[in-house]
Amino acid sequence: MTADIRQKINIPDPAKKVLERLHECGYEAYVVGGCVRDSVIGMVPDDWDITTGATPEQVRAIFKRTIDTGVEHGTVTVRMDGESLEVTTFRIDGDYADHRHPDNVSFTTDLEEDLKRRDFTINAMAYNDRDGIIDLFGGMEDLKNGIVRCVGDPRERFTEDALRIFRAVRFCAKLGYELDPGTREAAARMAPSLAMVSAERIRMELEKLLVSPHPEMIRLAWECGITKIILPEFDAEMDAVQNNAHHKITVGEHTIRTMMAVEPDRILRLTMLLHDSGKPVCQTLAPDGVFHYHGHAAPGAVIAKEVMERLKYDKATERTVVQLIQNHSLYPELTPEGVRRAVVQIGEDLFPLFLKVKRADIGGQSEEVQQRKFEYMDQVELIYRGILERGDCLSLKRLAVTGDDLIAMGVPKGKRIGKILNTLLDEVLADPQRNERDCLLARAAKLVSSSGDNPED
Repeated sequence: MTADIRQKINIPDPAKKVLERLHECGYEAYVVGGCVRDSVIGMVPDDWDITTGATPEQVRAIFKRTIDTGVEHGTVTVRMDGESLEVTTFRIDGDYADHRHPDNVSFTTDLEEDLKRRDFTINAMAYNDRDGIIDLFGGMEDLKNGIVRCVGDPRERFTEDALRIFRAVRFCAKLGYELDPGTREAAARMAPSLAMVSAERIRMELEKLLVSPHPEMIRLAWECGITKIILPEFDAEMDAVQNNAHHKITVGEHTIRTMMAVEPDRILRLTMLLHDSGKPVCQTLAPDGVFHYHGHAAPGAVIAKEVMERLKYDKATERTVVQLIQNHSLYPELTPEGVRRAVVQIGEDLFPLFLKVKRADIGGQSEEVQQRKFEYMDQVELIYRGILERGDCLSLKRLAVTGDDLIAMGVPKGKRIGKILNTLLDEVLADPQRNERDCLLARAAKLVSSSGDNPED
């Protein structure tokens, strides 16, 4: 075992106290994994995990406040100074029959045995202030060279947990690294095994990739055959050639550009990933050799809904993304009324996101058309700001009359009230000055009288 003490890691006090207490009791202990990796490259770790030669029973005996979060796998959560720290015993994993969890684990006092079961070299380093960085598999060198490489035989690591195939690409996206050739070859060969991974775990890795600094790494997932298993809709986009004034690249490459053109927000990146998924199914070729995709937003919204249901997304996220995709091809008329109607169609809460989606979509198109379209968006946003500053009515809840007012006029409860209110809103969208209570009540009275005696008119 060799130690690289050239790097000094600033361990936060709660984790440092846990290490010191374990050392005082005669046990080896280190911070391990992602916190070491991130500290070495100047990133702020999300968590500080600790590995130790002490057994779970010994850990519980040393610390007053512990939680049994995974004792069967050697993990005890220690509460220290208000923080929760996972302390896991050095272990050796048995076979992985379910390709996720080891069938059994055995505890060991050998740190090397513990580190060699980990996924990638850059995640298989340990550290404490006494011994410095323990790097047995070339993790520091891979960090310096910007490489994601499996520990040992990549086929074994991927057999243990198939999700590691996708995680390898996701770490490339997080760090801007390259995938080691041997690891890449194994990933491509074993990508079909991702079909055994739960939708929830796939979704979590996909989201981390999407909001990473390098969402374009989804191209690497495609090259490795990963998306063919987890997101075949993207493969269809990569195969869809475009040839028109707006696009000179495949639908998939356009999609990648749009993800790079929008901020790393999960809703926005997910929307851009799926926004043109309807193009491959509605592509037509004109006699002049130009491809067209008329009406692709509607089937795209249907496909996006299917994808999100398959990946077990929550309904709120699903509704938001589907609504944005359904309307991403909308170009509001450059008038206050045109923009007001667009806001109502898309939703007041979603319209700011719609503006970002439109700009990202334009950013992924041919440079020849971008300036004109960005200038158009500048005008839309200028008009929209004016609407907000004036406080124009944009929804039924902001109408100067309510359903109760109509009931007080003698209109029976039912569909008729909704129809009248929507008619009034339509007229207010055309002329916001009509949103005055007396004016709307007078107009409602005319609508009631003109509808005759049918209560459902």
